[in-house]
Amino acid sequence: MMTELKLPAKPIKGPGLTVAGVVILQFLLILIVQVFEYKFTKVGIISGIAITIAFAGGLYLGRPGTSFSAVVNPPIAFLAATIISMVTVGGSGFHVTKIGLDLVTSLAGVAPFLVIGAALSWPIHLLKARRENAERIQN
Repeated sequence: MMTELKLPAKPIKGPGLTVAGVVILQFLLILIVQVFEYKFTKVGIISGIAITIAFAGGLYLGRPGTSFSAVVNPPIAFLAATIISMVTVGGSGFHVTKIGLDLVTSLAGVAPFLVIGAALSWPIHLLKARRENAERIQN
């Protein structure tokens, strides 16, 4: 007899965010936090926490069927946000060697958060997909 965990009501009315909404939400969250952090130091723990929140927020706020996008997008959004923030706020310009070095350094700072976020999000996605398939078969 397992009791199901009940989450509070979603803050958005309706069925939730579409795939495009989840992708944009995650990208903007990561970009804003990363630009703020890059302004003062290098990318690190604050951006990592934003990535973890992006994983969870995408799974929580998305419609049924959007969990795959919510799990796959944060690393891609991190890459795009890192390149944008390095070229604009970082002041390094668009030099290939400098971008490569800064990209590896940024990835090293948030790698544990990417791994933890993915390790926790993929099982949730698989459970949601299994539940949605079971509901579809019953109906």
